[in-house]
Amino acid sequence: MSIFIDDSTRLVVQGITGRDGSFHTHQMVAYGTNVVAGVTPGKGGQSFEAEGGKRIPIFNTVEEAVRKEGANASVIYVPPAFAAGAIVEAADAGVAFIAAITEGIPVQDMTRTYAFVKDAGVRLLGPNCPGLISPGKAKVGIIPGQITMPGPVGVVSRSGTLTYEAVFQLTRAGIGQTTCVGIGGDPIIGTNFIDVLSAFGDDPETEAIVMIGEIGGTDEQEAAAWVRENLDIPVVGFIAGQTAPPGRRMGHAGAIISGSAGTAEEKMKVFEANGIAVARRPADIRSPIAEGLGG
Repeated sequence: MSIFIDDSTRLVVQGITGRDGSFHTHQMVAYGTNVVAGVTPGKGGQSFEAEGGKRIPIFNTVEEAVRKEGANASVIYVPPAFAAGAIVEAADAGVAFIAAITEGIPVQDMTRTYAFVKDAGVRLLGPNCPGLISPGKAKVGIIPGQITMPGPVGVVSRSGTLTYEAVFQLTRAGIGQTTCVGIGGDPIIGTNFIDVLSAFGDDPETEAIVMIGEIGGTDEQEAAAWVRENLDIPVVGFIAGQTAPPGRRMGHAGAIISGSAGTAEEKMKVFEANGIAVARRPADIRSPIAEGLGG
């Protein structure tokens, strides 16, 4: 199985005619994702020609895409100033799953948007995330499909680039994935580690999990405690930023060490205390995962 998306996903791309939206629409269609519509205000009635000559209708609103094409998921490639509004529009239209790829959405905008999405009962992934991929079924976002393969391992990560590295290391070792999820590293995100870990725990085909965290905050520690109490499958963890100096932002807005709780060393200690095997390098993920799978 997979979590959040699968081969029944009917995707609408918000911002389909922009540079990033058009490029990644080609990639998603080529992978096999069922992209049924695009949205660009003012360009309704036009169409987008994707891989293989597929013509995707463009609408002015997400509501039209849902009503006319049955879209049940959205991916957002909209500039930061308008991205929060795009998330609200998709949630208001009844889309069940939204992946917001956009980076740089103001925190104040996301504070209001987060509350709206939660009240609507919609699953939001991101913002500032690479999206997710269920190998062999669908990909929503920017994770390269060629580095994945179907299999029994779930991957969840705060870091986009390290998501790719971890997945590549698994695939290189012949270990496939059920779903690879990048949750994003902004201060306010719609889906956190525990949300994804819980979904993997409910998936009978996910037999082990890789969790990739970063310096800053306490999300990883909270997730580790949750793993100890709620999961009975092996989890391998990696923390990025092991050499980061205190007080300096490293990449994501949330990746700032403020006190000992936010350091990589502290997070790794908490992982080990809660039964999570710790990898010091991305390449080290392979061995404990293989052991956990009985290989």
